Amino acid sequence: MQDQRAELDWRDGRVPVSRRFDDPYFSLDNGLAETRHVFLDGNGLPDRFVGGFHVAELGFGTGLNFLTTWAAWRAAGVDGTLRFTSFEAFPMAPNDMRTALAAFPEVAELAEAMLSGVPMEGIELRVIKGDARATLPAWDGKADAWFLDGFSPAKNPELWGEALMQAVADHTAPGGTAATYTAAGFVRRGLEAAGFDVTRAPGFGRKRHMTIATLR
Repeated sequence: MQDQRAELDWRDGRVPVSRRFDDPYFSLDNGLAETRHVFLDGNGLPDRFVGGFHVAELGFGTGLNFLTTWAAWRAAGVDGTLRFTSFEAFPMAPNDMRTALAAFPEVAELAEAMLSGVPMEGIELRVIKGDARATLPAWDGKADAWFLDGFSPAKNPELWGEALMQAVADHTAPGGTAATYTAAGFVRRGLEAAGFDVTRAPGFGRKRHMTIATLR
């Protein structure tokens, strides 16, 4: 598949919105707090961090989830390396990422390191470009925690289908977890069918509920 760049509009000059999916890349309330609540807390992080821990993600977007995870890893002071693999069909241009991430000064230093390509101490990042329905089944890795962060299931259903949830399960380490901001019934059922124990949890901001899952 040929790489396709993300096509953006900007809300209030700072929040990127996908033209293709008509959905913002992060919470209009507080994207950093949302990532911490949904993806870190939802996966029991940073308490589960150990050297070699592997996070995988559907939807790299602005890189905010990665940066928030990296910051938590550094603050935890764990020895070794954190591995982070993300699957992204429509990568955002670096200048657009820089504009979006300017809203989060807490991770500004890490954002500049990521965008400038300087060595990132203690972390190993890999972004796999292309449709996750093809790239994830072909991946040779297994994650300890998954961030399921595609656009809204109503607008981006291809990133939430049963077959892809099965691929997530197939590439999850024993006892591994997944978390997502959505509580859509078909997503929950797909995770359950793939072999996860699924729980509905309080969501972030205006979202009443989210989903957390543990591989059986």
